[in-house]
Amino acid sequence: MQLETPKRTVEQSKETVYNFLMNIENFEKLMPEQTKFEKINDTRFLFALKGMPEIVLDLKEGVPHSKVVLGAASDKLPFTLTALIEEQAPEQAEVQLQFEGTFNPMMTMMIKGPITKFIGTLSDNMDRIS
Repeated sequence: MQLETPKRTVEQSKETVYNFLMNIENFEKLMPEQTKFEKINDTRFLFALKGMPEIVLDLKEGVPHSKVVLGAASDKLPFTLTALIEEQAPEQAEVQLQFEGTFNPMMTMMIKGPITKFIGTLSDNMDRIS
């Protein structure tokens, strides 16, 4: 299953956006309201959406100022969440989130709606980057 958000313009440099996303504590600021969020260590956090199991994400990769990749720590729900960052102007970046996972058809049907809404909210909250 592959999902992506529309590109979102952020009034920050791509370096600022990248540094913000590389600090996993900052993902709490992007999460939907009433989402459980717990930092496990500097590269791992746990979150839980209403009606969904807890998910642990690891910071898998960072390509300076252009890409941040998070991935599920468990093989039960194998997926990645990638933020692609492009410069639009010196203090303006464009960010697109891409979700990619391998699920059986039943699981895909169950999670597609909540995951689409979740990554949409993360994208909408990109204006909180500072």
